[in-house]
Amino acid sequence: MAPNDPTPAADNDPTKSTSTKKKSRLAEARTWWNGAWDEGGTLHELWEDVRRAPDGGWHGMANWIKAAAAITVFSSVVLLFIGAVDVLLDATHRILTAVPNVQVGDNTSTGVWATIDNPIRSYIAVHSTGLPISASTVYTLWQVTGLFALIGGFITRSNGIRLTWLAWGCASIAMVWTTTPDSSRTVATAIAVLAWTTTSAIALRGLNLRPRVFSTVHTGAPQITVQPQIHIPAQPDGPAPDNVRQLGC
Repeated sequence: MAPNDPTPAADNDPTKSTSTKKKSRLAEARTWWNGAWDEGGTLHELWEDVRRAPDGGWHGMANWIKAAAAITVFSSVVLLFIGAVDVLLDATHRILTAVPNVQVGDNTSTGVWATIDNPIRSYIAVHSTGLPISASTVYTLWQVTGLFALIGGFITRSNGIRLTWLAWGCASIAMVWTTTPDSSRTVATAIAVLAWTTTSAIALRGLNLRPRVFSTVHTGAPQITVQPQIHIPAQPDGPAPDNVRQLGC
């Protein structure tokens, strides 16, 4: 027997409601997309900024394009710099590990140079224990730094390279003073100072500690221009005074 309730039963099918929601979302997205590409829309304005950028140049293009270009260039430079640093460090490590094993702790130098070199070798051998690099590599770095500062200071006259030469010389003299025995410490240090100051004439070529004074001398008589002018004071407005009489009256 059919029910007498004229009200239709409610549709409780969840599949139909889900499909309806998806269709409404797609319709809203399509409406937004079409409106964004219409004249005055967001995407239309962005595309117009990109299209006008080549003709407007850097100063005429939109700010967001400038920001995107600057971020892209900066990121590329950072990546290239990081890659270059990694390659340089790897090459330096290969060069340093390929140098011959110098007998740092042994007194292998002879002559006057032995007075300076042997204490430095002994100092590096004692104080490089526990480092990730060998004492031979440290000694090679010390030699390369001194040679670079000597030649670079002579060629470029750079203040930074000259400061490196000064620091290298002071460190070398300090190592000689520390390692040489007490009986001959003064003489060995004096020889090291004389050798360093002599070679400083090459590394510090053209260095002048006197302040530069620029003076300008003007010769000739000064130019004087005379322009005679007559200034007539302004007369007050109003009736003439009573004490003014015409001549001859």
